[in-house]
Order: sequence, then structure tokens, then C-alpha cells
Amino acid sequence: MAHGTTTIDASEVEKFSAIAAEWWDPFGKFKPLHKFNPTRLALIKDRICAHFGRNREDIRPLEGLRLLDIGCGGGLVSEPMTRLGATVTGLDAAEKNVKTALAHAQETGLEIDYRCTTVEELAASDEPQFDAVLNLEVVEHVADIDLFLGKSADLVRPGGMMAVATINRTLKALATAKIGAEYILRWLPAGTHDPRKFVKPAEIRKALEKSGLRIESVSGVSYRPLQDKWAVSEDLSVNYMMFASKPDVS
Repeated sequence: MAHGTTTIDASEVEKFSAIAAEWWDPFGKFKPLHKFNPTRLALIKDRICAHFGRNREDIRPLEGLRLLDIGCGGGLVSEPMTRLGATVTGLDAAEKNVKTALAHAQETGLEIDYRCTTVEELAASDEPQFDAVLNLEVVEHVADIDLFLGKSADLVRPGGMMAVATINRTLKALATAKIGAEYILRWLPAGTHDPRKFVKPAEIRKALEKSGLRIESVSGVSYRPLQDKWAVSEDLSVNYMMFASKPDVS
């Protein structure tokens, strides 16, 4: 892992800026994310509701919670979380992504606080801490994972929680998430991922615990080709999600 004073990898920001306009096209370059999204959203909703004692069957179970979506892209997670009742701040280092997200939110009548900034800049500001912080498919694109997760943890209030979703650094992930998805099936543009930046669960766990968070659960999110759908599983070898909480001081 690299170490420095910024988490931004300029080449990664440029890569996603180039395709920002396609975020909301379910048949475009982000088609895999659109197929993947309902499964991860359901898991996030369940974990947040369980953590804060909310009824997941309510129409707006996240009412009253402040949520930070780091690396929000075009808003594919920020918008559903807003509809579930959360007050959402979406963060992205790519201005084109933020403009896309803002435009789409306005079209759908949703109020979301989108900002083009970095997690370290937000952590250094007077921003109040959040009930929940989401880092979804972001850590494999940053320059310094420990710094990034440390600053993200600073933005979680005592008693709050964080979700981290990423890709494991395994041969199976290399074969499926990189070679298969980008070059064989062409689900993603070639060059979307650098497999050297995939992250093992133990590395995420260590960084979160170092930042004062307590690991609550880890789940795999696996693609089932026969059903052509994604599902939560115990297989962490490719995609996985880790949930952690910050101990309450009271």
C-alpha cells in the first residue's frame, strides 16, 4: 500500500470521468453495476436497519439518519438511500461524476448534497460526523488505503457504522473480475481495474481496526451465471462487503 498525504489517484479519477455520462444507462458501460446494485443495496439496508434498530419493512426505515456515500459516482447508491429516508451527502473526486449525479437527482426530484471533494478534505472541515459511511467499490481505486479508511472512520460518529465493498486480491478475482469481466465478457471497459490494487479482507480489517472501528460482519457477493444474477454468499474470494461500527462513548 502506498502512503502519502492524499488518497486521490489522478489516473483513476480521469478514467471514470471519461465515462461519467453513462452512469444511468443500464445497458452501457455500467451495466454490471446496475445488475449488481440491488443485491448490495438490500444488504446495506439490512445491516443499517439492524445496527440502528430500524424496521426494514418500513417505507423509509432510514429516516433521520445522516449518510455519507464516498465515491458516489453518478448516484446509483445515494439515490436509493435517499428514497429510504436517509439524508445523504455524496462525495466524489471527479467533477463530471458529481455533475451527472446532480443532474439526475434534479430530474427525479431528490435532494442530495453532492460535493466534488476528497475524504481527507471533508474530514479536515467542520462537517458533523455521519451515522453511516459507505465506501463501495472505492478502495481499489485510491492511492493510500490506510489513509483513506482512517479519514473515512473519522467521519463516523460514535455509535455509527461503515460499510466497505471491494474486490479480493485472489487468482479467482483476477480471472473473473479482471480478465473475464473486461476482456472476455466485456462487461466492463478494458482497464477498469488494476488487479494489483485489489484488497484482501485482512487488510481492510486491519486498517479499520487501526482506525478505532470494530468489525461486525463480512459477506461475499457472488455472481450466479445460471440465474444471471448476484446474491449474498459466504464466498469472499471475489466481491465482498465488510461492515464495522464505531464504539459509542456513552
